[in-house]
Amino acid sequence: MTVEQIQRRKLYQEVLDRLQQRIRSGELAPGDQLPSERDLMEFYGVGRPAVREALQELARSGIVEIAHGERARVVIPTAQLLMGQIAVGAQHLLRTQPNMLAHMKEARVFLETGLARLAAERANADDVARLRQRLDEHRDALAEMDQFLARDMAFHREIATLSGNPIFPTLVEALFNWASEYYQSIVRAPGVEDLTLAEHQRIVEAIAAHDGDAAAQAMHDHLTRANALYRNIAAPAPG
Repeated sequence: MTVEQIQRRKLYQEVLDRLQQRIRSGELAPGDQLPSERDLMEFYGVGRPAVREALQELARSGIVEIAHGERARVVIPTAQLLMGQIAVGAQHLLRTQPNMLAHMKEARVFLETGLARLAAERANADDVARLRQRLDEHRDALAEMDQFLARDMAFHREIATLSGNPIFPTLVEALFNWASEYYQSIVRAPGVEDLTLAEHQRIVEAIAAHDGDAAAQAMHDHLTRANALYRNIAAPAPG
């Protein structure tokens, strides 16, 4: 018979389980404050360290937020909050495992090519006007590289917004921000700014014409060109 040892659990894990259950059941709803540390200590019969570690674990998971001098509060969940919770880990992954950057770029091409097609199918006149405004704002930022990068992201996020699905803009912004230090090298390369704007213009015109195939192709060409440029910038000099 196989021996299965029962693992001893730390007190904070028991507190954590009970708090998570109260949140899942709706007893503690998004926006509600949790009981005070002292009340939790008395209710569960544990010391302050167990309560604090449980609360910290909930905060790390993005389930509650802890502000100085206030009781922990159950977070109102959003896709943007979820992406923000894993941002530091994603950036660390990119720095420590260089092959992951290629995977992330491939994912971005796949996602945004489909989103350009959706935008072309679903955008109305007001949507197209907003997209043209994002492009104008991007063009106005030519002299400010930090703003140019931010408005590049805003342009791509606007296309994702045109899909009508609130998850897509968050994913696009997250992928962009996680790899932003690499994109900075791309947009600062001499002459690339005008090329980027021309490619964005092509995408806008395809979306305005409701040509899904052309919009998808324009986005694919834009992103794969940027990926190829990154490889040229990042490649070590010969010799």
